[in-house]
Parts: sequence; structure tokens; C-alpha cells
Amino acid sequence: MLGAPARVNSSLVGKAASAFFLLLSLAFWTGCQGVSAGNTTGPGGNLSLGKLSVDFGNVTAGSSETLSITASNTGNATVTISFVTISSKYFSLTSPSLPATIAAGQSTNVGMKFTPNAPGTFTATVAITSDASSSPTNLTLTGTGVAATGGGQLSANPNSKAFGDVAVGTTQSQTVTLTNTGASSVDVSQAAASGGFKISGITTPLTLNASQSTTFTIAFTPQSAGTVTGNVTISSDASNPTLTIPLSGIGTAGTPGQLAVTPTTLPLGSVMDGNSGTASGSLTASGASVTVTAASTNNSVFSVGGLSLPVTIPAGQSASFTVTFSPQTSGAASATLTFTSNAQPATTTESLTGTGTPAPTHTVSLSWNPSTSSGISGYNIYRAVYTNSCGSYGKINTVLNTGTLYTDSGVVNGTAYCYAATAVNTSNEESGYSNIVSDVKIP
Repeated sequence: MLGAPARVNSSLVGKAASAFFLLLSLAFWTGCQGVSAGNTTGPGGNLSLGKLSVDFGNVTAGSSETLSITASNTGNATVTISFVTISSKYFSLTSPSLPATIAAGQSTNVGMKFTPNAPGTFTATVAITSDASSSPTNLTLTGTGVAATGGGQLSANPNSKAFGDVAVGTTQSQTVTLTNTGASSVDVSQAAASGGFKISGITTPLTLNASQSTTFTIAFTPQSAGTVTGNVTISSDASNPTLTIPLSGIGTAGTPGQLAVTPTTLPLGSVMDGNSGTASGSLTASGASVTVTAASTNNSVFSVGGLSLPVTIPAGQSASFTVTFSPQTSGAASATLTFTSNAQPATTTESLTGTGTPAPTHTVSLSWNPSTSSGISGYNIYRAVYTNSCGSYGKINTVLNTGTLYTDSGVVNGTAYCYAATAVNTSNEESGYSNIVSDVKIP
């Protein structure tokens, strides 16, 4: 039997043991980590879900059901949920807003929504990425879409339209999506607008199969100053044979307002993959008040917030907004942010730029002097988490290490460790630990 060392940095004492010492160097490597933020785990936090699977049961196609589960931090440090990925577009996250921080010993509700588009079985896998030691935390979602009773059914998105202020003699246009959310086809026999509004892009008769959609345009051209109201009426053989979309707008005298965005190019800078960065801009109206009805980007890693739409900006005043950059991969990213309004012109754009940077990852390189005992076949390497002292050791090499070098690539950022090595001879006898290298801090 190989003997254990008498103390740290001392020779191994025993029948067949001689001295070998553990030397340590910490190597820092930077590499792409993709969309996951799990490599930034801090010590002490642990994310636990109240259940690992959620069944939404039967939900009528075209409608939605929302359920929630409890996410608890059972560790002794805060946990921040930074990113949630869902493998199916028919399931979505409703709460909490990300990033979300859970204090040690506290819980939060995670809301999930199921919106089947047709009858059938739906499944999805949810990966909750956080800085907990258990990241990512996975959840399975299932649900069954069932046919709506009464055959086909029409719905409009949005189900009403407010055009805001539009200068007399000018035209403001907006689009509506008409969807058959039922289980059987719908024959649309008529589509008409009232109150001075006009529609285009839809020709009747029209057949929409189950889950099929079509879009059309509503135009508002006020002929005089004042408030105008009207409706779009869709007639069909659906279970709701008359679908009404309320419309409103305000004709304003004089020249239309102008909308300017500041800055014209908004840099979001460098953001670590899987994290988010924000920057602010402002919209300024001139000439007349301007009503902003929509804001969107053409790149999903950029999102706009801070505006409750529609919003009316009086002439000479401004409204602020924020842009969030959430890169999923490393490299430069760009987008165009488009604001739609009743200004002249009807769209105002801002360029967005940002760079995704890889999350840092670290390794610990170990080396030691070879044992001079006879019949040595290799070495085992042991690691423990260090808090105020070294915790329980666990072997980290899966096969016997025949050399005197080992790289530990399984470390967690923000954690400290202890290391030791043992010698194993051809009789499969193992020595005690070598000298202990403690409190190896990972950035």
C-alpha cells in the first residue's frame, strides 16, 4: 500500500512512496460560448424548478393557455436568469422579464403560454440559462391543440385601428392580418370599410383554410379637420359571420408634422454573448404633433422598448426610447429601427450597431514531479471547492493519467478550488494525497 504524505510539501511516506510535488499554473483562455450564459456561474446559487414538465392539456386551436411553475433559488447566493430558449414557436415565455434576479432562498413564478395553431400534439424543451451552478435548467412542455367548435372562425390582428393625427389631404395606411383560427375552411363573402376609410389588398369571395391568414391595408385620408370613426366589416360563413374592426383617426389642419430620431446611428457597443446591453435614443416632433403607431427592427437581437404605442408627441417635444442588444453569437451585428407614424414621411429610421463578444472561459493547468517509487503506472487528480477551507474531494480524471501534466477545463467562473494528486502502482494501490494546492480562484 502506498503511504500518504505526512504534511503539505513533504515527501510521501510509506512502503513504496517517494516525493512528488504538485505545481500549479492558471491559464486563461477566451473562446466563443454561443448563446448560453451558463459559463458565468457564480458560487452558491442553485436554481430549482417546482416541476420538470408542464402539460397544458387541451387548448382550442387559435387560442392560448398560460400556466406557471415555481423557480426557487435553493442556494446561498443570488441567481440571475439571463436567457430562456424554447424549441417550439407555439410556446412562449410570459414572465418574468429578463434578466430576472432571485435572492437566496426566494422564488419566482415562470409563466409559459401555449398557442396551438391547429389540432394535434405539441411538445417543446425549455432551457433556462442562469448563473446558477445547475445552469442550464431544463423544462419539458406538452399540450394538445383541439378543433374549435362550430367550424371555422375569423380573428383580426389588431382587432382595432387608431390612426391618430393625420394632416388633411394626406394618407396614412396600416395593415391588418385576418386569420381563420378554426378547424375548417371559411368563405369570406364581403369586406367593406365605412366612415371615409378605404381597404385594399383583399378580394372577395375569398376562402381561408384552417390556420390560414391573409393581410389587407386600411387607408385613412381625412378631408377635413376633426375626429373620424368607422369600421371594417368582414362577412363570412364562419361561426362569427360578421367580424367588425373599429377604426378611428383625427384630421388635422395645416402641414403634417415631421419626426426626427436622435442619434441617427445608435451604437450598443460590445456585449457578451448571452447577455444584454441597452442604449437610449429620442424622437422629436416638429411642425405639428406626431402619433407614433409602431416601432420594429429587422434583426431579432435588437429590440425596442420604453414607448407605450401608440404615443402622440406634441410639436417641439420629444419622447425617449431604449434599444436592447442581446447577441447570441460573437461578431458584429447591425439593424434598422423603423418608427411608423402619421408624420411626413410616414417612416423614420435609425441605424443600430453592436458587437457580440465571447464569454470568458478558464482552465487550470496542473503539473507535478514524478514519483520515484517503483512500479508506478499513473496518477489520479482530485479537486474540491474552496470556501473558507477545502471541501470534499472528487476525482476529476476519468482514466488513469500516465503523465505528470493535467488540464482541468471543468471549472466554473467565480469559484475557488483545491487540488491534490495521488500515485497508483501496478498493483492498483493508491497513495494518499500529495501536497494540497488551495484557494485557486477562477475569475
